Amino acid sequence: MKLLLVEDEPVLLDELYTYFRQQGMDCETASCFSDAKGKILDAYFDMVLLDISLPGGSGLDLLQLLKESAHETGILIISAKDSLHDKLDGLNLGADDYLTKPFYVEELNARINALWRRKNANGSMMIEFDGLKIDPYAKSVYYDTKEIPLTRKEFELLLYLVINKNRLVSKQSLAEHLWSDHYHTDDNYDAVYMHTMNLRKKIRSACKKDYIKTVYGMGYRFTCP
Repeated sequence: MKLLLVEDEPVLLDELYTYFRQQGMDCETASCFSDAKGKILDAYFDMVLLDISLPGGSGLDLLQLLKESAHETGILIISAKDSLHDKLDGLNLGADDYLTKPFYVEELNARINALWRRKNANGSMMIEFDGLKIDPYAKSVYYDTKEIPLTRKEFELLLYLVINKNRLVSKQSLAEHLWSDHYHTDDNYDAVYMHTMNLRKKIRSACKKDYIKTVYGMGYRFTCP
């Protein structure tokens, strides 16, 4: 995946560049409007992470420029502006997703992977491996032809772990992903543990495999082909 990171905060830009390079992505960066515009006009990117507030111009103008091109570039806005109006402006102009700062890089990575999968599959996000089939749209999971009954939280947990497969996902990241604004550390950590335990039992019972590994004191890792 060729990724353009448009962000004016040097520390965050460096963090994102380092992280996504480690994930095997081909990354380029831009820290101001003119640099970003030049790179967008000169090259094709599979995905653009786009800050709205930039020195020299608005990220929304870059968004319009991207949408006017013939390329099917995925666009994910990252911004400190978290009002409903700002989000609607970005999404109505054609952004595929919107994530407000501060955020966990794991959450950002999960959203990028989901968007990438959706675009490559032309709208079909079916995930399949080892006879296990996960349908994000129907929110259903099957092993061979038999459905594995999951609660809504168990399904959200499974999908988040699968998108971040083979990577350590912290309890805090899981709790915030599952409960968002209603996130409270102690209560939700306990709930993450219970949901994960129940999910593991159901998957293990159906598949005879334990994909979810506990990294004690830190979080969980979903291991699969």
